[in-house]
Amino acid sequence: MPAQPNISFENLKVAFASKSDAELKRMHLVFALLNNKTVSDIGISLTHFALKLHLPIKWIMKQTMFGHFCGGETIAESVEDCKGLAEFGIESCLDYSVEGKGDEESFEKTTKEIHQTLVESAKTDYLPFGVLKVTGLGDYHILTKIQAKEKLSDKEEAAFQRCKARVDLLCKAAYDLGLRILIDAEESWFQDVVDALTYEAMEKYNTERCVVYNTFQMYRADMLGRLKEAKVQAAERGYKLGAKLVRGAYMEKERERAHELGYPSPIQPDKAATDRDYNAGVEFCLAHHEQVYLMSGSHNENSNLLVVELMDKFGIDPKSDQVFFGQLYGMSDNISFNLANAGYRVLKYVPYGPVEKVMPYLTRRAAENSSIAGQSSREFELIKREIARRKQNN
Repeated sequence: MPAQPNISFENLKVAFASKSDAELKRMHLVFALLNNKTVSDIGISLTHFALKLHLPIKWIMKQTMFGHFCGGETIAESVEDCKGLAEFGIESCLDYSVEGKGDEESFEKTTKEIHQTLVESAKTDYLPFGVLKVTGLGDYHILTKIQAKEKLSDKEEAAFQRCKARVDLLCKAAYDLGLRILIDAEESWFQDVVDALTYEAMEKYNTERCVVYNTFQMYRADMLGRLKEAKVQAAERGYKLGAKLVRGAYMEKERERAHELGYPSPIQPDKAATDRDYNAGVEFCLAHHEQVYLMSGSHNENSNLLVVELMDKFGIDPKSDQVFFGQLYGMSDNISFNLANAGYRVLKYVPYGPVEKVMPYLTRRAAENSSIAGQSSREFELIKREIARRKQNN
């Protein structure tokens, strides 16, 4: 059994080892803005307005929000950033973060772009994962109708079959290229359809090794049960279950829709319940690690330490491909770099795309940082402490 390392997420020298003084100052500016919700909201509104008028603000964006949370505008630019992370033992996943127009042309374009990320990833040893979002490949209205058991028109059925074919094409490409692929979670009113597509792909490609991963949003009250059911189904059908656990991303939207349509909210009653089920979920995965491959997608320090402790308990080697830790690029470097420094497999989601087309993603990042209690304040405080530490040591 491997010895449990003494990991401290307070080790700022390790956390910010990849950042120059100038980059640290840029991070300080970014999180100072995010830490003030009013300033952040005004800044985002002005940026949207400026981009709509085609004003030359790309350079400013690349020096601030875009530069911090995105790898670049292209695959090539982003791979360079990933190469920098790899020097510190951190692996990456190229995440095409452009929201298409929702038509067949945009679905085809997104499919080709994701396929290209897989081809480029296979050329390195530090890009082990690809990622797709089913609603980037097909019409969510059709997925919603299917889950509601509504009859599709011939045109809709044909569109859904094209969506299925795109999902399969990308999962097969990941399999053929020796990679893994994460399938993002969606809203509850069509998640069942996404699950069905994902498990169909697992049955085809996860028999020899774990290629396809589904995402489980533990802020849903039923998700721990669904995770356990998925494991049973995988065992019965003879494939490995890839499970990416996250707390979740659509809480407000879920509650609003439930209220508007008059059905019980699927969301946990409080954060404590979400934390409880998240931790129970990672323990379940690790207790069954021969069959369940875990991606723990968390910015919560306690949950990450729990995974370390459970890996030690169940005798899982830190370098095993059975467990990855996942964080977003530009966030929680104190977690990512300290875990990687201790020998664990850490994956950074690296979003990329043209500045003007990635704004919806950046807007969500800003809202997420200001809405998650203490998230931006925590990041900001760590950055200030590292700047002070460096000054003291100079």
